[in-house]
Amino acid sequence: MDLVVYQIGLSSVYHLLPCHNTTDWLKHIKKVMQDKIICLPQRMSMPNQTNKTELVSSAVPQEMHEMMGLKTNLDLQQYSFINQMCYEKALHWYAKYFPYLVLIHTLIFMVCSNFWFKFPGSSSKIEHFISILGKCFDSPWTTRALSEVSGENPEEKDKKCSASRAILNVSVEGNLDDLEKTQSLKSIPEKIVVDKPTASALEKKEGEQAKALFEKVKKFRLHVEEGDILYIMYVRQTVLKVMKFLLIIAYNSALVSEVQITVKCNVDMQDMTGYKHFSCNHTMAHLFSKLSYCYLCFVAVYGFTCLYTSYWLFYRSLKEYSFEYVRQETGIDDIPDVKNDFAFMLHMIDQYDPLYSKRFAVFLSEVSENKLKQLNLNHEWTPEKLRQRLMTNHNNRLELQLFMLSGLPDTIFEVTELQSLKLEIINNVTIPASIAQLEDLQELSLYQCYLKIHATATSFLKENLKVLRVKFDDSRELPHWLYHLRNLEELYLIGSLSPDASKNVVLESLRELKNLKTLSLKSNFTKIPQSIVDVSSHLQRLYVYNDGTKLVMLNNLKKMVNLTELELVHCDLERIPHAVFSLTNLQELDLKENNLHSIEEIVSCQHLRKLTCLKLWHNSICYIPEHIKKLGSLERLYFSYNKIEILPSHLFLCNKLRYLDLSNNDIRFIPPEIGVLQSLQYFSVTCNKIENLPDELFFCKKLTTLKLGKNTLSLLSPKISYLVLLTHLELKGNHFELLPPELGFCRALKRGGLMVEDALFETLPSEIRDKMKTE
Repeated sequence: MDLVVYQIGLSSVYHLLPCHNTTDWLKHIKKVMQDKIICLPQRMSMPNQTNKTELVSSAVPQEMHEMMGLKTNLDLQQYSFINQMCYEKALHWYAKYFPYLVLIHTLIFMVCSNFWFKFPGSSSKIEHFISILGKCFDSPWTTRALSEVSGENPEEKDKKCSASRAILNVSVEGNLDDLEKTQSLKSIPEKIVVDKPTASALEKKEGEQAKALFEKVKKFRLHVEEGDILYIMYVRQTVLKVMKFLLIIAYNSALVSEVQITVKCNVDMQDMTGYKHFSCNHTMAHLFSKLSYCYLCFVAVYGFTCLYTSYWLFYRSLKEYSFEYVRQETGIDDIPDVKNDFAFMLHMIDQYDPLYSKRFAVFLSEVSENKLKQLNLNHEWTPEKLRQRLMTNHNNRLELQLFMLSGLPDTIFEVTELQSLKLEIINNVTIPASIAQLEDLQELSLYQCYLKIHATATSFLKENLKVLRVKFDDSRELPHWLYHLRNLEELYLIGSLSPDASKNVVLESLRELKNLKTLSLKSNFTKIPQSIVDVSSHLQRLYVYNDGTKLVMLNNLKKMVNLTELELVHCDLERIPHAVFSLTNLQELDLKENNLHSIEEIVSCQHLRKLTCLKLWHNSICYIPEHIKKLGSLERLYFSYNKIEILPSHLFLCNKLRYLDLSNNDIRFIPPEIGVLQSLQYFSVTCNKIENLPDELFFCKKLTTLKLGKNTLSLLSPKISYLVLLTHLELKGNHFELLPPELGFCRALKRGGLMVEDALFETLPSEIRDKMKTE
C-alpha cells in the first residue's frame, strides 16, 4: 500500500511540475530524494469550496482524480520550503536528533572510561605502575629470588611448606566464602617454588638493575599509598556510567516508538500553493527505528558490564590488598600488605593475570632485597680484595675492618686467617653458620650494627670468641647472645641510655661469662649495674666511662675484690669513692675528668698495698695533701690538667715513682727533694710557671724523658750532662738564649728527641749538632 501511495505521489508531482519532459522530471526527483523528509498535499473535505479540485480518497487507480494546485514558477522552491517546515514542526525531536544523541552518549561513555588515563594526577601513577610492573615481571631476579629465599634451610622450608598446605586445605574446605572475600591472587598456581635452586649467578648488570627496581618500588609505594585518587576516580566514573546507562535505557525505551515513517503536517501555505495539509514521509525512519533497537541492546550489554563493575567495587574492599596467599606459597613471610591506590591497582591487574602481582610482590620483600644485596656484595668483595685490607691491630691480631656496607659479604668466611673482625655502621648483618670456617677468629667488634645470627654461629662464638666490642644506641639493641659467651675474656659496651632506663638494670645477668676478665662500659650510668656483681669473682679490669652523668651509687664496687684496674671517667665525682678503698688487689686507679677539688681521702689509699698507678688528671685539684707520702707503692702518678700551685716536699717521699706527670698546672717551684726519686724515668712539668730548675733534678739519672716546655725558664744547668739516658727533652716555649754544650754528654739524645726552636739549637757547637743529627 505504501508503494502505491508513493507512486501516486510521484505521478501527482509529475503533473504539478511545470516541466513535463523526462530529463527535467528526473532532476526534480533527484532533488526530492535528497531531502530528509518528503511531503505531498493531502486532500481534505472542505464543504465551502466544492468548486475546487479535491484529492483522491481512494487508492484504486481507476477512480483517481487529478489534483491541481496554483500554477507558479516556484514549484520546486515551494515544496523544498514545505519539506523543511514539516521537518522542523511535525517530526518528533527524537526522530530528528537520534544520531546526535548516540554520538553524545558515546562521547560521554568514552570520557568516563578514559578520563583517568589522561588526568595528570592519575595517568602518571598508572603509567609509572605499568612500567615498573613490566620490568619486575621480566627481571631475572624475580625467578631467582623465589628459589634463593626459599632454599636457605631445607628442613625449615619443608616444615613451612607442609604447614602452608595444611592452612590452605583448611581455608579452602571450611572458609571458601571468606577466602573469596579477603584473599588476593586466588588463581595463583598451587606450587611455584622449586626445591633445589638451579638459577645461575646473576650478572653484575642484572644485579644493578634489580637493585634499582627495589628502590623504584619503594619510592612508588611510598608515594602511591598516601592517597586514593585512582580509586575515587574509578568509583565515580563507574557510578556515572551506571546512571547514564539507566537514563539512556529509560528515555530510549519510551521514545523509540516516536520514530514513524508517515507524519501529518499542516503548513499555512494555501495562498501560494493551494494546499494546507500535507502527508510526509520520513526517509530515515525505518533505518533509525532499527538502529535504535540495536543501540538499546548494545547499551544494555555495556550497562550490565558497568553494573558488574559496581558490584565488584563495593562488594569487597579494593583499598586493601593482602599478599597472604603469596606468603604462604613462597615462604617469603615479610611481603607487606598494601593499601589505597597501590592496593587498587594490584586488584585491577589481578583481573588480567594474577601472576603479575605475584612476581611484583618479590620486590616488596626486604628478605628478597637483602638477598640481592648479598649477591652484589659477594661479587664486589672478593676474597682477594678482602685480604688486601687486612691489618694488625693493637692486640697484634690480624684484623679486617668493614665500614658502611649494605651487608656482610659471604666471601669474608673464605679469609680463614682472619683473627679480628670489625664491622661499623652496617645494617642487616647476618652471621651464618659458615663463620665456623674462621677457626682463628677471636675478636669481634660491632659498631652500630643490627645483628642476626644463626644458631650454629652462636655455638661457634661461644667457644672461640675472646674479645667483643658492641656500640649501641639503646640497651635493647644489645645482642642477646653475648650473655652466653662462656669463653669471652673482654667485653666492651658503648652506648647511650635515657635517664629513666639507667635507673633500672641495664644489663642482663653476666653469670655465664665465666672467663670474663675485662669489662668496659661507656654510657650514662647513675649507679654501678647489679649484673656486674655476677662476674665479681673473676673480673680484673672495670672501666666505666660516663658522659658527665653523676655516678652516685658505688656500693657494688665493694664486691669487686679481685679488681686490679678501675677507671671511673667523667662521672662527676667530687670525692674519691670510699668503696674504692675496699679493693685490696687494686693496682691502677683512674679518676680522669671528674670534679675533684680535694683529695684528703687519699690517706685511705694506704690500705691498697698493691696500688702502683694513680691517675687524678683532668680535675680541679688545688693542692696535694701530705698523706700522699703514705702511698709508698706508687710507681706512676698523674696530676696533669689540675690547678696545683705548690708541690709539697712529701710528694717525693714516694721514692718508687718512675712516672710523674705534673703538666698543665700553675706550679712555680720544684722542691730540691725531687732528687730522692732515683727511679724516676719520666718527668713532665710542661705548661706551668717555673722559673728555675733545682740541681737535684739532674740527680735522677734514670730519666729518659724530661718535659720542661712552655715555662719561664731562662737557663739550663750544665748538670744536664748527668742524664746520660735521656732520649726526649722538651724545651720549647721558654726564655733560653743558648743551650749548654754539656748536652753533648747525653749520648742517647738525638735531634728528633730534642724539642727546641731551630735558632736555639744553632747555639750548640757544630760537632754536637752534627752528632745529634746522625742516627
